[in-house]
This record gives sequence, C-alpha cells and structure tokens, in this order.
Amino acid sequence: MIPTVTGWRCDTCGTEVPVATVWPWRCPAAGESRHHVLRIVRRPGPLQHVDHPNPFVAYDAELAWASFAHAHGMDAAARRALVLELDDAVAAVDGTGFVVTPTTRSDGISDELAFTGRGGVWVKDETHNVAGSHKARHLFTILLHLVACERLGLRDASARPPLAIASCGNAALAASTLAAAMRWPIRVFVPPSAYPAVLARLDALGAVVVTCPRRDGDLPGDPCVHRFREAVAAGAVPFGVQGPENALCLDGGRTIGLEIAAAVPDADRVFVQVGGGALVTGVGDGLRLAGASARVVAVQTEGCAPLVRAWYLSTAAPDLGWDQVMWPWADEPASAATGILDDETYDWPGARDAMRLSGGSAVTVSEDDVDDAQLLAHEHTTIDADHTGTAGLAGVITLRNTMEHDERVVVVFSGIRRT
Repeated sequence: MIPTVTGWRCDTCGTEVPVATVWPWRCPAAGESRHHVLRIVRRPGPLQHVDHPNPFVAYDAELAWASFAHAHGMDAAARRALVLELDDAVAAVDGTGFVVTPTTRSDGISDELAFTGRGGVWVKDETHNVAGSHKARHLFTILLHLVACERLGLRDASARPPLAIASCGNAALAASTLAAAMRWPIRVFVPPSAYPAVLARLDALGAVVVTCPRRDGDLPGDPCVHRFREAVAAGAVPFGVQGPENALCLDGGRTIGLEIAAAVPDADRVFVQVGGGALVTGVGDGLRLAGASARVVAVQTEGCAPLVRAWYLSTAAPDLGWDQVMWPWADEPASAATGILDDETYDWPGARDAMRLSGGSAVTVSEDDVDDAQLLAHEHTTIDADHTGTAGLAGVITLRNTMEHDERVVVVFSGIRRT
C-alpha cells in the first residue's frame, strides 16, 4: 500500500508544507505565535491498514512519518523493519513495546451506572502501553521521523541535538523512555510539584531534569512550557505532545482513535480527558478517518477548564479565532487529576474539530465526580490508573442523567498511579 498522507496545512493561516519536508515541526509562518498548528492532509480514499499487533505497522500507510520516509525512497519493508527495530529497543528499556491496547466492556461500571446490557461503558486500557500511558504513542512518530532522517542521510547522526519536553509526569516518562532506548540526550522541564517517584524514574532513564517554578516577569502560562521553548530556541528538538510545538505528535495519536473505532464500531460517545488537547485531537482524527459516528465529549475539571470555556465561546460565535477563545487559565490550576492541569489547551483546533465534527461537546466535572470515577475504576476493573487516567469516566458520571440507558460509551484509562 502507498502511504496516504500528502502533506501538512496550517489550521490558522493555510500555509502548506510538503510531506517530504525534513523536521516539519511548526508552521513556517507562525513566528513567535503558538496559535498556528500543522494538520495532516490526506488524499481521498478508504482507510488503509494491515493486520498486525503493532499499531505503527498496522496503520503504516496512514501515518505522516511513513509518507515522509516513502517520499525519500524508504519502502514498506524497510519502514516495518525500522518500526520493529525501534520497538525492540523501547521494550528493552521499558519491558513492553507498542501493541494494540484492549478495549473491553466493564460490566461492573456499566451496572453501577445503570446502563442496559446493550449499552454500557467500554474501557480502552492504555496503562500497559509504553511508560504506562498513551503519551508514547504521540512521541513514537516523532522518533521514527528523527531516526528515518538519519538512516536516509538527511541529518547527521553524529550531531544529535538534545530532545526537550515540558511535562508534569506521564509525557516526561514516555519521552525519556524513548530517548533512553535510542541513547538520545533529553532535557525534561517539570513543575516543583512533580512526584518523587517520577523524578527518580527520570533520573534512572538518564534524563536531565530542570525544575521550573513560576517566575516574576514570566508571561501568563506554564513556566515549564516557557523554559521548554527557550531550550528549543537554543537548538533542542521539541519532543513533546503539543501539536503547535511539533505537529508529528498528532500523527501517532490517531492510532488510539483508529483502535477505538475498530473495537467498538457502534459506539455512541467517546469521553476523553483533556489537558493540552493532543489526546482528544488524536482520538477525533482517528475516529473520523475510520468513518466512526461516535460523538466526542471532552472532559476537564472545574479547577482548570480553558477548553470548556473556549468551546462555549466558539459555539456561541463560531467565527471567533483561536486568540479570541483560548488563553491561559487565570487561577492556579488545581485538581486530583494533575495530568490535565495544562494552563491552556494547546491543541485547540484539533480538540474543537473532534467535538464539532462529531456532534460532540465539552463538560466540566466536579472534584467529587473525579473521585467517584477513580473509585469506580478501582472497584470494578483491575486497571491501576490514576485520577488523570480515569477522568474521562468522571465525564460519564456528570452527564449520566442526560444519557439513554442503552448508550454505548468508550473511555480511555491512561496513566498508572505513581506516588
């Protein structure tokens, strides 16, 4: 099969970037603005995939990194070999590689929430993915692009710039795991509140950790992101899960939506916890690519809900631009679901499209519902997800009284508990 991605187009200004471009991280017309993001352009036609347990082999023909490699002469066999080579290296570090993760009905949660036998709650378990969350899915396509550039002679393998990421936990662990697998130096920008267990693991993986308190004089927003951007400006590779910083993270994220569509093709709604927005963007893009009709519901907590605010502003006035609806949360973000406390939803266009094009919505959940979701998850499944990882279920709890009893609902459990 010939890869289907033909290039990139900026959602804000329409700038087009050819698929053969080396390191197409950001819109070339963005300047200092982070309200530009490259979105994948695909030629018309049905979904292309093969039966394989590794999603990056199964959906090779739909991935932008693969189209890039194909454009430079790397055939399907060579791409598959590269995916499996890197996957083996990751598994040697982490104990697991990339697989199609299970999506199964939770009878216990479904019964507790009074769904009928036809309906219920299906849980996609990403906690046994690389580094214990979905984050490595986004990062692996960046890594594949980087290594393909070296193998194809497009970049000097002996002069690797450091990778850089801003993260409070799961994304940092995923990025550092992949970096360790390739012996690639990485700098991780974390908040002062980062868990000691996370910091210890980052140290064991060889990451250089930089703690980022809020500084007087900083612009509004996350200080970790500010320090990350300074590192990128100094030459580091943006190796994070924010599309405006590196669009290739949105490439791998689509595999999650594709797998949900394959596992529950008649799902009515998919609830997705939202921080920076890359996960809901990937889920929405994957569902649409597969032709699924499920409505996407984005979930944020009352202690930090910039996406919900933007959603209602844009719903009331659809012509409002990115700058007019999305800005950093004014208060100090707070919730037990610490992994979705991004000051702003960086991937607003993808999150918006996930909801708007599916007929979905956004919901703010209370801390009581965040806690109840965690309790339900641990009473009725064996998945050891943290409050962030089960926050999508909090959205189901919040909206349950407005839902039909036979609705088929999917949630993503992602992020194991760490203390």
